[in-house]
Amino acid sequence: MSVRKVVVPVAGLGTRLLPTTKALPKEMLPVGKYPVIQHVVEEMASANLKKFLFITSRSKTIIENQFDNNVDVVFHLEQNQRLQDLGDFDYSRRDIEFFYSRQQAPPGSTKPQGTAAAVAACESFVDNEHFVVAYGDTIISSDRNPNFIGRMIESHLKHNATCTVGVRPVQPEWVTRYGIVKPVEGDRMDGESFRISDIVEKPSLDEAPSLMAVSARYIFGPEIFGEIQKLAPASDGELGITDAIRALVEGGHDVRCVQLTDDETRYDIGSHESYYKAFIDFALQDPNCGEEIKHYLEICMNTFDQKREDV
Repeated sequence: MSVRKVVVPVAGLGTRLLPTTKALPKEMLPVGKYPVIQHVVEEMASANLKKFLFITSRSKTIIENQFDNNVDVVFHLEQNQRLQDLGDFDYSRRDIEFFYSRQQAPPGSTKPQGTAAAVAACESFVDNEHFVVAYGDTIISSDRNPNFIGRMIESHLKHNATCTVGVRPVQPEWVTRYGIVKPVEGDRMDGESFRISDIVEKPSLDEAPSLMAVSARYIFGPEIFGEIQKLAPASDGELGITDAIRALVEGGHDVRCVQLTDDETRYDIGSHESYYKAFIDFALQDPNCGEEIKHYLEICMNTFDQKREDV
């Protein structure tokens, strides 16, 4: 068994980021020098994943353009002896391949049917292999080697798991926003991975089985497709991947979790606040201008504090 393919759902409407996303998909918003989706691709490539399938929509062709070796740009750089500027973003040279499939909205609906429907659309692409699903609007920042998805793959292969889920602990008031897992009693949660006995989508605090939340990264075996086919749409018309994972657990499959470490950060580009924070963090980490940005922010804070005192 090996894991070499990535499915990236990017068909969502991004309405929580309006008006910013009226014409530009949230996956293409710049975070530091690169758009969100490029950070995701580089994260996967660092774990030696080479084949990407974007589950997209007709309004997201700009994502395809981002990973196309644009002939005009390449010709311009070559004419000006600047081909080195492509660097690691010459993906064809790195043997990284990109494929695209549009997620279809069901008749009578104006939006895609959710993550489970996006995963179902990749069945022929994965071709009975185990595969990664990485949300295209979420960055996992890690300086570790292997990085977060790399550790998930290692655990998945070691235990011959059917499903491996990335998780992180969250504050109690946040459990209503995420899928929450229930660890198997007695399994250590500070080790390489742990098994779960249940997973619940956006529970109330009283019903939450833990404070361990799903963090936008999964590895699935082909068994997931059979469980998705059994799903009925929720009240909002969507098919939830959490319900399919829960069915795997109930069917006796080995479903495991790998936890983000304290020095790894999840950036969910789902609101303006989280987007601003992500951009600032990556700007501060920029090797060319990070110190200048830090100095500028210090000036801004001093000015802001002075204005508050003057009020």
